Amino acid sequence: MADQIKLDRIDRHLLELLQVNGDMSNQELADTVGLSPSPCSRRVKALQDSGLIEGYRVHLNAKKLGLDLLALIQISMDRHTPERFDAFEATVRRCPEILECYLITGQASDYVLKVIVKDMEAYQQFLLGTLTRIEGVSGVHSSFVMRKVVDRSALPLPESSK
Repeated sequence: MADQIKLDRIDRHLLELLQVNGDMSNQELADTVGLSPSPCSRRVKALQDSGLIEGYRVHLNAKKLGLDLLALIQISMDRHTPERFDAFEATVRRCPEILECYLITGQASDYVLKVIVKDMEAYQQFLLGTLTRIEGVSGVHSSFVMRKVVDRSALPLPESSK
C-alpha cells in the first residue's frame, strides 16, 4: 500500500490515546507517552497533516436523545447503473437518520444502511415516507438491533516495524 503511513511506538501510543479520548490536552498526552509538550504537539500535528487523523468528534448518547430503535436495512436497486446509484447515494446522504451506508457485494441486496430513529412508528414513517420513495429502490429488508455486543470506533493499529 503506497498510502500506508509508518508508525513508531510513540505515534501508535498517541493514536491509541486519542481514539479513546480525543479531547485529551497536549500536556496529558505528553505526560502519558513520555514526551515534553512541544515534541508531542509536533507529532500530533504531523499525524493530522498526513491525513491519518481526519478529525475529532463528540459521541452522543442516543438513548438520552430518545433514539431507541437501531435498524440495519438491506436495499435492493432495480437497475445497476452509475446514474441510479449516484442518485440513491445523494438522497441517503441527506437523511440524518442514516448513520452509515455501504455499497456491498455478495448479497442479494446492493446497500446496507444503519439507521437510528425514536421508535417503530418513526421507523415506519422513515421507511414509507423516505426510503421506499427513492427512485430505483426495489426491495427493502429490515433487521432490528436487540443489543449492541461490540460498539467501537477505534481502529486496530498495525505493529511498528522497529
